[in-house]
Amino acid sequence: MRRGAEFALAVRTGTRAGRPLVVGHLLVRADGMGDREPARVGFVVSRAVGAAVTRNRVKRRLRELMRGYLQSLPGGSLLVVRANAAAAYASQPDLAADLDLVISRLLRRQVGTHVGNATDSHTERHEPHRDGASAAARASDHGLPAVREPAAAPAMPVRALVQ
Repeated sequence: MRRGAEFALAVRTGTRAGRPLVVGHLLVRADGMGDREPARVGFVVSRAVGAAVTRNRVKRRLRELMRGYLQSLPGGSLLVVRANAAAAYASQPDLAADLDLVISRLLRRQVGTHVGNATDSHTERHEPHRDGASAAARASDHGLPAVREPAAAPAMPVRALVQ
């Protein structure tokens, strides 16, 4: 996307989903013309993100991540991705995870489809997995980076703490 009118249309009338690093606005066109056109994506990276070099770096990183999602967007849809200030110092996996969640939420709200590895916090199960696998082991199943679980502290009797 390059025209200001398209950005304004998507931001004002589209569905919004946000995370700490990025905010997305998706507008899926209701007319039949949209199916023949490819989905278009635009990026908004304000001066709050940093100097010109930093803003351009954030845009390049977001553009690279968005290449994997273009095919999953409905034809003719307009997506605006706005980078928050924290995106300047975020790691690529963190940026990818936030973008994945934002796009997944937008598509679920607008189209009713599920894309990527995203899981909303209210739908995520917190009980142990059936096979007893740890969270770190399950993370690799979903394409997410493994997270080290803290080691359990040795059990200390209460009497030893009180004395």
